[in-house]
Amino acid sequence: MGPQVIAVSLSCFYYLRQLRVVQGSLTEDALRSLVQAFIHCRLDYCNALLAGIADTQVKQLQSVQNAAAWLISGARRRDHITPVLCSLHWLPVRRRIIYKTAVHVWKCIHGVEPAYLQEVCISVESVPGRPRLRFAGVELPKVLTSTGQQSFSVHGPTVWNRLPSALRDDGLSLNTFSRQLKTYLFRE
Repeated sequence: MGPQVIAVSLSCFYYLRQLRVVQGSLTEDALRSLVQAFIHCRLDYCNALLAGIADTQVKQLQSVQNAAAWLISGARRRDHITPVLCSLHWLPVRRRIIYKTAVHVWKCIHGVEPAYLQEVCISVESVPGRPRLRFAGVELPKVLTSTGQQSFSVHGPTVWNRLPSALRDDGLSLNTFSRQLKTYLFRE
C-alpha cells in the first residue's frame, strides 16, 4: 500500500500547487469544487482498501487533506487544522475510511451493492442456529493473518458492529444513515 499512498500524495500535491496559482481568480465555492474534483476524489478512491494501513501512511494522506483545507480557508500553516476541517465539514482521513466502509456495509445489508460484497456482510440474525437479537450486527469471518484483518470482509463487519445500535437500525434510509454517521464520527 505504501507506493499507492505515495502516488496519491504526489498527485494531490501537484494539483494543489496548480490550484494555488489560480486561487486568486476563483471564488471560494469554485475553489471548493475544484478541490473536491482533484483532491478528495483521489483520497476517497478505493479508500476502503486503506483500512488498517500504518499511521505514517495515514499521516501522508492527512497532510494532503490539511494542505487542501489551508488552501480553501486561507488559514495560516501554524493554525490548528482541526477547527478548519470542522468548519469545512471534512472528516479526517482515518474517519473518512471508516465512513466509506460503513456506507458500503449499509448498502450490502440493504441489497444495493453487488452480490459478491453482499455475501461478505451476512447479518447475524440470518445465520441458522443463532438467537434472534435486535441490532445483532454482521458476522465476522475467522482470519489468521494480519493482511486478512485489513480485508473488507473483516474490516467492514468490524466497523459496522462498532457503530451504535441507533445507526444500525434497518429503518434508516441511506441519506439519513450517512448524515447520522457523519455526525457520529465528528463527535467521536
